[in-house]
This record gives sequence, structure tokens and C-alpha cells, in this order.
Amino acid sequence: MPGPSPSSSSPSTPADAPSSQPETHHVGITVDDLDTVLPFYRDVLGLSVVDEFSVAGDELAAAIDVADASGTFVHLEGEHGHGSRIELVSFDPAARDAPAAGLNQPGATHIGLQVDDLDSFYATLDDEVTTLSEPRTTESGTTILFLRDPEGNLVEVLES
Repeated sequence: MPGPSPSSSSPSTPADAPSSQPETHHVGITVDDLDTVLPFYRDVLGLSVVDEFSVAGDELAAAIDVADASGTFVHLEGEHGHGSRIELVSFDPAARDAPAAGLNQPGATHIGLQVDDLDSFYATLDDEVTTLSEPRTTESGTTILFLRDPEGNLVEVLES
């Protein structure tokens, strides 16, 4: 006779108990010039800087597998927090010879942010912000807009 299933025999886990399941802490974007890119995320997208720090030395170099590396990091999050952050990082030495992947290539990335009213958000953008189109409603009913930050990183803004 089979025993009880594992799920029926294990006690329930309290909500505040430590978990080994990963949760999103941040999405990191390596940038060339923090002074150029940070105002886009802070002023255009309205994210708040919650942490800034620099790291250097053998520990960082070993962790990222780049000899003699140092990095300046800025963590940002939205008005409501929700725990997930965007991390902008500028490394020294910076690799400048790798072309960015097209969005349809493996390894390509983009960030997805949500707003309550995409048309209102779109109306606040000035002419210096690169948009790929006006807000569009997809077949699934989600209204989206794609932007590029000053270094060409792709940012999707969608209406929640």
C-alpha cells in the first residue's frame, strides 16, 4: 500500500519562514556611462535611487571573471517598491567591442515596467526619449510601449 503523498505529509510553511526558492531581487544592466543613463531611469521613468555603492578588488574580479575589475552600482525601484529593483552598473575595465544582441537573438534583454495609465505616461515623454512606436494594444489586450535608454537598452512600459 503506498504511503501518503509528500505534499500531504509535510507541514505547512509559515509565510515568514526562510525559503530556498529564489525571488527576483534585481535586474542588472551594464552601462557605459552612469551619468548619462541614470537620469533616464530616475527622471524619465520616475524610479527612485535606493542604493549606490562601488566595489573593487580580487573578490569582485573573481566573482565576475574580469581581472582587476571595479564597478559602480546604482539600485532603483518604483514608487510602490514591491522588492524588485533595477541595478545599473558601470564596470572598469569596460568591454567596448561586443555588439548588442538584437531583441530576437538569444541573450538579448529588455526590462518590463508597468504603469496605471500608459497614455498619460506617454504624454509626459519629451522629444529626446527614443520611442519605437506609440502605445499599442496587443492581441492579448495588453497596451505596451517600447523605449530605448540613452545607451540603447530596451525598456517596455505596459499598462497594468
